[in-house]
Amino acid sequence: MSEEKTYDIKIRSYHFSKSINNFISSLKFERLYFSIFDQLLRGATSIGANVVEGKAGSSRKDFKNFYNIALKSANETKYWLCLIRDTDVAQTNKEKVNELLKEADEISKNLASIIINLNKDRA
Repeated sequence: MSEEKTYDIKIRSYHFSKSINNFISSLKFERLYFSIFDQLLRGATSIGANVVEGKAGSSRKDFKNFYNIALKSANETKYWLCLIRDTDVAQTNKEKVNELLKEADEISKNLASIIINLNKDRA
């Protein structure tokens, strides 16, 4: 990622969405693989969208639910990135895919940590 890493999950997920968008727009791929890249874009952008929705939630339960959805989207994004890397459907730069995969993994770990801490606070 070209942007300086931040610990703010909202900002970090936004920059990640931009990175995925830029990555996809730089590729040439056959129509057959359109759905894979569409799913990748949807999953990656959903992470940040759900974080924003969670922060604007009206209750702690809302917050937690949106963060759970963001975590699921992060995990889905990792799936699509692995599929792209391992099948090389667009002759992608594996190094770039691995960089995006690492960031998706770090974001999912951060989200999981936030969710775990929310659950601890209730106990």
